[in-house]
Amino acid sequence: MPGDFALTNLTNHFLIAMPGLQDAVFARSVVYLCEHNERGALGLVINKPCDIDMRRLFEKVDLPLWRKDLSSSPVFQGGPVQTERGFVLHESIFGAADQSIAPVYASTMSIPGGLEMTTSKDVLEAISTGAGPRRVLVSLGYSAWGEGQLESELSDNSWLTVAASPSVIFDTPVAERYDRALKLLGLEAWMLSPDVGHA
Repeated sequence: MPGDFALTNLTNHFLIAMPGLQDAVFARSVVYLCEHNERGALGLVINKPCDIDMRRLFEKVDLPLWRKDLSSSPVFQGGPVQTERGFVLHESIFGAADQSIAPVYASTMSIPGGLEMTTSKDVLEAISTGAGPRRVLVSLGYSAWGEGQLESELSDNSWLTVAASPSVIFDTPVAERYDRALKLLGLEAWMLSPDVGHA
């Protein structure tokens, strides 16, 4: 029944990879889910940096980067889909409390109860001049699951889920994000067995 889906909607949650998930892209990954509905799910890996930083990325798109606080920040591997395309996860410039105001940028997904994800270049233009959102995570590519695919992976114990915390995304050093996400569940990495659910 369509109404039942709300019970399992994981939008604005983290997916935390279990040790048994050995996929090259997703091993020890934390994925922020931007959208999850009956058609599937879309998210961004928040703890796998690319080999370029923000300064290089802005050079590639012919924009200056006046935000010195961002110049050495990593760009992330958001997932295996459309890896040549940029995705900007950021706080609403109006604040998370007011979801009623339309996004400022040309192509922005407002995430209920959470952040915004923008794919149009205008957000980079705003960031480059020092305007735009203050806290951002930029990824190349995204992660996607088709209808029922994520639910199947969850039932196989490939992922743990927990309500997302912006501080893990924006304030936590990259190397600590996996452990910090687990702590939201009261867990430590050593407590997880790679054999759970695969006996």
